[in-house]
Amino acid sequence: MATPVDFNDRMLSLGLARVSEAAALASAKLIGRGDEKAADQAAVDAMRTQLDMLEIQGVVVIGEGERDEAPMLYIGEEVGAGKGPEVDIALDPLEGTTLTAKDMPNALTVIAMGPRGSMLHAPDVYMDKLAIGPGYPVDVVSLDMSPSERVAALAKARGCAMSDISVCVLERPRHDEMIDELRTTGAAIRLITDGDVAGVIHCAEADKTGIDMYMGSGGAPEGVLAAAALKCMGGQMWGRLLFRNDDERGRATRAGITDFDRIYSRDDLVTQDVIFAATGVTDGSLVSGIKREVGHLTAETILMRSKTGSVRRMSYRNPIEHM
Repeated sequence: MATPVDFNDRMLSLGLARVSEAAALASAKLIGRGDEKAADQAAVDAMRTQLDMLEIQGVVVIGEGERDEAPMLYIGEEVGAGKGPEVDIALDPLEGTTLTAKDMPNALTVIAMGPRGSMLHAPDVYMDKLAIGPGYPVDVVSLDMSPSERVAALAKARGCAMSDISVCVLERPRHDEMIDELRTTGAAIRLITDGDVAGVIHCAEADKTGIDMYMGSGGAPEGVLAAAALKCMGGQMWGRLLFRNDDERGRATRAGITDFDRIYSRDDLVTQDVIFAATGVTDGSLVSGIKREVGHLTAETILMRSKTGSVRRMSYRNPIEHM
């Protein structure tokens, strides 16, 4: 019987950065071209190719959908060279397909990796999310609070007025009542059209992004990816799965979910040390987008390790003829 190979996050981290970079560079030629599917497919193809170059025995736990919905990078797909450590992989080859197609800010390629069994196998349903950055007491806010109570509690913990708090919210009709309540507190609201992984990550760098808290419902798989980033950068996050019908409850059951009302903390969503990489496709407050100059493309990647809390920003200048 072969001896299990340890998850060497330090050695694998640069390889993970190459995976996200490849996906971003592949989708760059479709920025502003109005074709969401083509942009996503380009990122998927490039990410899959690069993953198979890594010496890992990987399984996609957060991916493009269930096997019958996605031909590549589907949930449960085995990736990697077939040797090396057994790992879980959570990914979004292009977080913000609409943002890319319309050349709007904050489109990213995102991937996280951890030891096998380290990430929640989140079904493709909605999740009610709440996140704040580092430096606050544990559970200073909660999903059981109303939106205005969360703002009040965070302002008290910060020692500031509620009007000094800034909240990031995904702009959707389902959030209209929440937004109306937040307005009564005097808090600032930054509405985003897509990309709630980036929205959650913004909380971890409030001094740069101006975002103190994220709240609202979005995809559960994206919640796991965001939790992986916060585990590296610091911050707190909570999530609760939301179900609209029996089909979605069935998806959760197949994913091994037994308690449909459970509130997951950041460390419930991602239980062990992970590495996380994100590369900018279009410009954003987290990383810069792909820059095209004569003869080459330049990509910016943020690479993080939860074991050390290290955050590395890298610029990759790639000659176009080598793409």
